[in-house]
Amino acid sequence: MKNIVLTGFMATGKTTVGKKVATNMSFGFIDTDKMIEKMANMTVSDIFEKYGEDYFRRLEKAAVIKAARLKNFVIATGGGVVLNPSNIVQLRKNGVVICFTARPEIILRNIGKNKDRPLLMVDNPEEKIRQLLREREPFYRFADYTIDVSDMTIDEVAEEVIKAYIRLKKG
Repeated sequence: MKNIVLTGFMATGKTTVGKKVATNMSFGFIDTDKMIEKMANMTVSDIFEKYGEDYFRRLEKAAVIKAARLKNFVIATGGGVVLNPSNIVQLRKNGVVICFTARPEIILRNIGKNKDRPLLMVDNPEEKIRQLLREREPFYRFADYTIDVSDMTIDEVAEEVIKAYIRLKKG
């Protein structure tokens, strides 16, 4: 069985939905950001603050290589994992890549007062979301399937992921 790889912008529900899909499919679940935190023994925010984004992306690449070797897992990735094309190549070797999208205002609502989003620690987070979405959009196109989660419940997204996975793994 191939892995189910969830990509997409931050706060689109990759971890929450991923856990639900893993339970429903009797798959394991892993979150690459949690792997990175374990490797560095610090939070993603602390890594960004202390060492910068480049260092974080190197750790992310190592986490992706480890995660891609797993079998029968749902892998939730960080929002910027797609910025390194080799990450997607790795994840695709044994996985179906499904990308979550959402409107900027939905993303901002989902983030709420969460201070663990280092890229959004700016004066106008919604504008920063729009900018990052524009920059990353070409990278998100490499997914095997895309779901706009803006107006969907967690259960609806999980169901859509499972349906897409079943269709895609046959092909």
